[in-house]
Amino acid sequence: MSGERLYIVTYDIADQRRWRRVFKAMHGYGEWLQLSVFQCRLTRRRRAELETRLRELVKNGEDHVLLIDVGPAERIDLAVESLGKRFAKVERRATVI
Repeated sequence: MSGERLYIVTYDIADQRRWRRVFKAMHGYGEWLQLSVFQCRLTRRRRAELETRLRELVKNGEDHVLLIDVGPAERIDLAVESLGKRFAKVERRATVI
């Protein structure tokens, strides 16, 4: 048992600079699904680290972050249903210039 849980993290950040900082920070914790939505498989410790990091970046009263606990990661096979545009999982690959 890994102890990881699956979280969907979504955010609405009022300031573009803060939005970029949150976006960059989220890359260290999960997979980018859509503009302000990430899928994260986190242990209790990593979830606490993420929350601390986000609290440092967001501005109370202006920004909004949701951490949705979907359940134990080993029992969840996330199924994404897309309406409108076709959903394609983001593939990361290195580009050598």
